Amino acid sequence: MSRPSSAGPCASKPCGKQKQPPPPPPPHAASLSLPATISGGPGSSAPPPPAAAAAAITGPLSQQHQELTSLFECPVCFDYVLPPILQCQAGHLVCNQCRQKLSCCPTCRASLTPSIRNLAMEKVASAVLFPCKYASTGCSLSLHHTEKPEHEDICEYRPYSCPCPGASCKWQGSLENVMQHLTHSHKSITTLQGEDIVFLATDINLPGAVDWVMMQYCFNHHFMLVLEKQEKYEGHQQFFAIVLLIGTRKQAENYAYRLELNGNRRRLTWEATPRSIHDGVAAAIMNSDCLVFDTAIAHLFADNGNLGINVTISTCCP
Repeated sequence: MSRPSSAGPCASKPCGKQKQPPPPPPPHAASLSLPATISGGPGSSAPPPPAAAAAAITGPLSQQHQELTSLFECPVCFDYVLPPILQCQAGHLVCNQCRQKLSCCPTCRASLTPSIRNLAMEKVASAVLFPCKYASTGCSLSLHHTEKPEHEDICEYRPYSCPCPGASCKWQGSLENVMQHLTHSHKSITTLQGEDIVFLATDINLPGAVDWVMMQYCFNHHFMLVLEKQEKYEGHQQFFAIVLLIGTRKQAENYAYRLELNGNRRRLTWEATPRSIHDGVAAAIMNSDCLVFDTAIAHLFADNGNLGINVTISTCCP
């Protein structure tokens, strides 16, 4: 029984007599595109990133590339200082997040005001690739700085948050520790085993926003079943039901789930691929990408204020 849960750098043009082209780089030199001219003077602006730098790569960077990216390390949080890049009066860098919390440079104690833009470093930043911030937990991707934030928002190696609905639990950790957290900190969640179970939500007539949560174990994976009731506007409530996999997005693609309300010669069914707990339920509910029904529909299938939802988990054909 489930209960409510609380583009590239421009080369400088030759002038005067034509000179012989420079010799090619030695074989061991890294293939790295850098600006031919670097200027931080007035009126300068960072050129669009070169195509080679805009592509993400997988695997370790060359030593030369690592030495370049190390120049962008913030001395406070050790993340990378990305454009727009501001410096102190002595030329030291600090990332924009840390800068907002500081009154002086952490390296030389010089003032951080007025803000001084370092256009030279911005040009270099557009020519190198930066490792994902979750490299220490397994991500081997390096990206152009314009693509880095978007990737990190969905990176499979970022910490997992507690999958329980609501904002009361602030726990974060690895995927391997999610079930341990749920077992010890959310003991009221019931777990049923099998591919076909009944998710029984009690007291669906409770006022306000309410969540019901249950776990289902099958195919050597745990699935979280969530029924959420929201009051869209006064007097109009909607229910949203969805299944999450305690696993990665890639793992979730191997399964399908079916939710079914059945009773009084009526049937309401929803079939979909479960979402990874990395994605959560908020986006699915916002887009109605789940089983959605209102209070009137709920009462057609409810029995004394309790609503049973048949849940079936199956594997997808290869």
